[in-house]
Amino acid sequence: MKPSVSPAIRDTQPVDRDAEAWLRLTLVPGIGTVTTLRLLAAFRTPENVLGATVSALSGYLTQKQALALQAGPAPDELARTLAWLGEPGNRLLTLADSAYPAKLLEITDPPPVLYVKGDAALLSAASVAVVGSRNATPQGIQNAAAFARDLSKRGWTIVSGMALGIDTAAHEGALDGPGSTVAVVGTGLDIVYPARNHALAHRIVAGGVIVSEYPLGTPAKAANFPRRNRLISGLARGVLVVEAALQSGSLITAREAAEQGREVFAIPGSIHSPLAKGCHQLIRQGAKLVETAQDILEELGAPPNVQTAPTAQTEIAPPVDEGEIAILEALGHDPVDGDTLLARAGLTPDRAYAILLTLELDGRVAKLPGNRYQRLA
Repeated sequence: MKPSVSPAIRDTQPVDRDAEAWLRLTLVPGIGTVTTLRLLAAFRTPENVLGATVSALSGYLTQKQALALQAGPAPDELARTLAWLGEPGNRLLTLADSAYPAKLLEITDPPPVLYVKGDAALLSAASVAVVGSRNATPQGIQNAAAFARDLSKRGWTIVSGMALGIDTAAHEGALDGPGSTVAVVGTGLDIVYPARNHALAHRIVAGGVIVSEYPLGTPAKAANFPRRNRLISGLARGVLVVEAALQSGSLITAREAAEQGREVFAIPGSIHSPLAKGCHQLIRQGAKLVETAQDILEELGAPPNVQTAPTAQTEIAPPVDEGEIAILEALGHDPVDGDTLLARAGLTPDRAYAILLTLELDGRVAKLPGNRYQRLA
């Protein structure tokens, strides 16, 4: 049953005047999102919930939960969070806040509070989610960045999860355009996960926004990320899956998107690639097959009230060397091992590997594990 969000909750005082009450309610351990929403629907405001007797709370909480609620959160945790909110660029959005993203109110269990670092207005911008494998191929990385860059230049904000692989490429591509990016993370905002994305996190805070439903200090727990995915899809008008294995968490995001009434898009890949199988499954289930950003725009249209300059087309100089032509034709579009490539191209090993090095430096070929090579777009 979908918890209802009482209109009275939206009419309370702005978050900067009652942040402590919301924190005293949501920082209590052992009381989850759905239970908190039911309490707010019944008692109308956090202050009313906090002032209720154990007897009044008995219809919604166990006695242990009710006593924990009356005791409140750990004082040092509350103090640390209030101090964090006092720092520039940090904000707490609650269901009472008019800036709370309206699209999240459409999902089954919107977070009662969102911790925000950066430009909170982007949470309400017209957006597309771009997700995929953490262990992406070079072509997948290139595709994610290119789609995100193109959509951002056309005014769409790109939502992703700041994981390695496709997520990272999507954020980086989106930062090249005015649409910018939203990173939805599964930790507290005082933690950067993965640590390798520390520089990216700083870039997103400077030009975009990072958001989490989890309190400060929340570590990277496996259970947090599937729940995080419902917010990635919930914030967006549509979800693009770039690469995904059959057991990928990206398929969870796609399923959430479909249940939330969002559009689902998928990029097809080689029939031999395990990272294409998830996308192919989505396409069989009704996701729209896309080859360019224009395919997405045909479904979603232009974002409202946005004027953007035409997207510049990047041209790759065609190969003029006969050896380069032979190598590229021998590669095709699937990964090829070195021995097979030599046999197809009909070149000596010294000549072939010299050309491959040049093509790799030019960004036209990627070397993969196992002495395999892949042609890039």
